[in-house]
Parts: sequence; C-alpha cells; structure tokens
Amino acid sequence: MRIPLTLVTGFLGAGKTTLINRLLRDPALSDTAVIVNEFGEVGIDHLLVEEASDGVIELSDGCLCCTVRGALVDTLVDLAARVADGRAARLKRVVIETTGLADPVPVLQALAAHAQLAEAFSIDGVVTVVDTLHGDGTLDEYEEARRQVAVADRLVLTKADQAQPEALAQLEARLGEFAPGAELVDAGKASATMLIDCSALDAGRRAARVAHASQHDHCHDHPHHHGDGCDHVHRHHHGAPFDTVFLSGEAPMPLAVLEGFLDLLRSQCGNHILRLKGLVETAETPERPLVVQGVRQILGAPRYLERWPDGTRGVRLVVIGTSLDAEYVRGIFSAFTGQARIDTPDRAALQENPLAIAGYSTGF
Repeated sequence: MRIPLTLVTGFLGAGKTTLINRLLRDPALSDTAVIVNEFGEVGIDHLLVEEASDGVIELSDGCLCCTVRGALVDTLVDLAARVADGRAARLKRVVIETTGLADPVPVLQALAAHAQLAEAFSIDGVVTVVDTLHGDGTLDEYEEARRQVAVADRLVLTKADQAQPEALAQLEARLGEFAPGAELVDAGKASATMLIDCSALDAGRRAARVAHASQHDHCHDHPHHHGDGCDHVHRHHHGAPFDTVFLSGEAPMPLAVLEGFLDLLRSQCGNHILRLKGLVETAETPERPLVVQGVRQILGAPRYLERWPDGTRGVRLVVIGTSLDAEYVRGIFSAFTGQARIDTPDRAALQENPLAIAGYSTGF
C-alpha cells in the first residue's frame, strides 16, 4: 500500500505554515510526516511547524525545485525504508511544504520519475495557498506564482475576510482561468479533509462538468466540440501562459489503447505538459477507475480506486501545459478513442506517422 503524498505550495507569505499548523491538529491528518523546504542557509520554518506523529523533516540550503531535489528524494527514500522495516511509526501520509519560490512541476517530476518513490508513495495532490490581499499583484509579477496556481488541485484562499468583495471576486475569477476545475477553499473554513484525495479523483469528478460549463459560458471565445467524447480547450486571459485541455469519452478504453495515446501524447507534447491527471474506465477493469497522473514526459505508477466516486464513468482527463497545440491533443485523443473527426487519421495511421494530423505545430 503506497503512502499518499500531498504537496503544499504557494508564494512567499501566502500562509502555508499557518495552514499546515492548524490542519495538523485535525484527526484526519494523524500519522502524518511533514517535510519542510526552506531557502537559505539558516532554516526557520521547521521551527514554526508543530510536530506531527513522525516529526518534521527540514530541507534547507536551497529550493526543492532545484538544488535540494536530490535531498528530497533521499529523505523520502529513507523515510519509506524506515517505515517498511519498522524503524519509524506507520504513516498514513506525507505532506511536503515547499518554499514560496518553488516551481512545483520539477518536484512532481522528480517524485514520479524515481522508481523507489513511485513504489512507496502516490502523489495525492497539489494544494496551493493564495494570499487574497496580494494575489493579483503576485500573479502579475512572478512566473513561479502562476505555475503554483496552474497545477493546483485545491486553491486555499487566505485573508479572504480582509479582502474587499469586488477584489476577491476578481481574484477568484482570475484563479478560475489559471486553474479551471481546481476547487477554491476559504482557509478559515478549510478542514484537513481538503488535503486528502484531491488530485486525479477530483479531476475525474469535475473535468466533464467544467468542460461542459466552459463550452456554454465561453462558446463565442473558445473552440469546442459537442456530443459523445466532447472536449475543450480553455485559453487563459490576463496574459496567463497556460492552456488546459479537457478530454472525455463515454466508452471504456482498453489499456493498450490508453497506453498508446499516452505514449504518443508525451513523446510529442511532453515538453509542453505541466500536468496530466484524471480517471479512466478501462475495458479490462471497468468497475475500478484507473488513476492517471503525469508530469512532463513522466507517467506515475498505475493506481486503481476501489470504486467510482460518482455515477459518471468513461474517460475524463485534464492536460495542463504551456503553448499546447490543443487541436493536436484533441486529434490524437479522438483517433485513439475512435471518435469521428473531419480530416483526422485513425489510430493506426497516427501511430505510424504522429505528424499526420493537420494543424500539428512543428514548435513541439
């Protein structure tokens, strides 16, 4: 049984440590280890985080997304080994608090790419903390903040009670454009359960709903397709450099077909993909949804849920990236799922020639 791992990120001063301190008192986060990353030679944040069941592990002298990535991997490998052989108490989950300057994508990539970590831990989700008083300005000025928001499964809004209603509504709308489908939570009302099971499970629940709502709310701005297997690309405003493509289908997908689609997607678009997540009904195991997780060209280890979270089955995937050729992504998904599209080759032709789809961008 792999240990769920939650990444808590957010820009400098957003309130990550305060949030973690409060949530660690909740019984839902009992038996939790917290890893705190700090930037600089002298660590302070770990002193501010109240001790969990297995203590707080500090990583300093750098940022998780760069110089300390090796230290993070070593720490997690050692932690998993100590739990496995009984030297450490049993863990229900691990929470990693990144420095406010961290880009979460390389962190997720490192976790997914390491064989031992992929066997010991499952990436449960990304929780991004946003300061409502300074959120707009931070998003304008810092690429790191935009990336932290773009890959979030949950967006936790701090100091919302101090923000003007109009400014708060504007920020929430903007966050919705950066991270469509991510749930917005008021930090003052948040419980520990909002950190749990908040990645592919939520993506699967909301992908089809968000795509449907986006198509109807923005059909004059955004290209889309209705009917079976409808999908949608959401182009962000305010200069946001992120694209989100929702892919859905009603029919179960054979594992071989899914693997072929994912292999082609990551080989052709991997450099532009920040995150890939969702739920898939496979032809081989239709009663248990397959959790799909990916970062860049790297796919996470396969994981099946015991049951479907709602009554909606089929395929529900979310692709988040930069400069994605959305028509190409939709085209290969349609080809692999057998959905009819004008001027689009079938799966066999596409596997022989990945450039066969009209509109493929040579910028990949």
